[in-house]
Amino acid sequence: MPNVVDILRERGFIEQTTHETELVELLDCGGVTCYIGFDPTASSLHIGSLVPIMSLAHMQRHGHRPIALVGGGTGLVGDPSGKTEMRQLLTPELIIENAKGIKGQLARYIDFADGKALMLNNADWLTKLEYIPFLRDIGRHFSVNRMLKAESYRLRLEAEEGLSFIEFNYMLLQAYDFLELFKHYNCRLQMGGSDQWGNIVAGIELIRRTQQETAFGITFPLITTSSGAKMGKTADGAVWLDPDRTSPYDYYQYWINTDDRDVARFLALFTFLPMSDIQGVDRLDGAELNGAKTVLAFEATALAHGLEEAVQAYAKSITNFGLREVPAQILPASHIHGVNSPSGSVGVEEDAATGDSPEADDSIAVRDLREGVPAFKLFTKFGLAASGGAARRLIEQGGGYLNAKRIESFDQIVTDNDIDANQMLVLRSGKKRYFRLKVRVD
Repeated sequence: MPNVVDILRERGFIEQTTHETELVELLDCGGVTCYIGFDPTASSLHIGSLVPIMSLAHMQRHGHRPIALVGGGTGLVGDPSGKTEMRQLLTPELIIENAKGIKGQLARYIDFADGKALMLNNADWLTKLEYIPFLRDIGRHFSVNRMLKAESYRLRLEAEEGLSFIEFNYMLLQAYDFLELFKHYNCRLQMGGSDQWGNIVAGIELIRRTQQETAFGITFPLITTSSGAKMGKTADGAVWLDPDRTSPYDYYQYWINTDDRDVARFLALFTFLPMSDIQGVDRLDGAELNGAKTVLAFEATALAHGLEEAVQAYAKSITNFGLREVPAQILPASHIHGVNSPSGSVGVEEDAATGDSPEADDSIAVRDLREGVPAFKLFTKFGLAASGGAARRLIEQGGGYLNAKRIESFDQIVTDNDIDANQMLVLRSGKKRYFRLKVRVD
């Protein structure tokens, strides 16, 4: 089996490592315990957390034991890393509640059964520390001069708000976390974002000084889109892993709208598809590249929300925007090939299982559309509203859609220019009632 460092590097996860030769040798022996800290500032993680989550999942798949460490103690202090102003401090009650939601999301990617992975809370030891003993036993190993050179502190010192004393302690606390995990769980590897490099190295140094043992670190690059945007940010805000914040369908749509330049890179980072499949994706274009985007959306949604939700999101996307063909030779290891019907699409029967399917199919003559039809009349004619007045109210209240776009006014004229690429019109009333019209050429 390839070393997991090689796997992570090939897939784009690694920015820096400490003494890599020794780390590879350690991981070759198997059964290494590693950890990543997760900030419990919300009850849900978002797409920006997927790189650390996927890295822990890869570690587990290669025989190692992941620890997801919730920062219940450090969350009471606030991490200055990557911030130009002080973070809002959290209450212990809110941290506990947030941790429950986070574990449920991590469990989609990591198997916590039978001790195969652990979820711990650093409040269990940090909140019990006594200040003077901590300074004597731990603080004496830290050089203020070296701490001030760390990027996380330097950025805050240059900012207008400056660095608070409570935040200045953060590096010591994170280093102490690593020491505690080393002593009680034989954890020898900490991983995290590139902004955590100074904190990780501080923990490695603390273990060396106090335990005369070697520990290791890996950092990940900051993932941005090819346009330079931060990963997971949209006009509507963050893309969350919690289905109550970002629905599985909207999650699917985020991924299917990936920039062409990012498809191969995101398949490597955010799916478990073999690299032998992914390596040819950067040479695709047109319909084949769209097929690869469909696979990315499907696989990412299946990981975050389960295969059933991915199938439903896929079917709903077909209903709203038409079928994107996924030829069998495109990423053949994908689960999506197992849900396609022989015709290459998710059929109407599968659509109906989603609860978001068209209530019926019908047709309309193209000549009628050339003359133009007011939108509210279509809604009335095909049963999406009980009367013309009801159709007008529906549209005026923002509940009427044509081909997934909100209809701006009840008397908006629908013409043959609105026919989609599948020679159809898709009407929608509210969130779940659809009517699919095939355009006839009579």
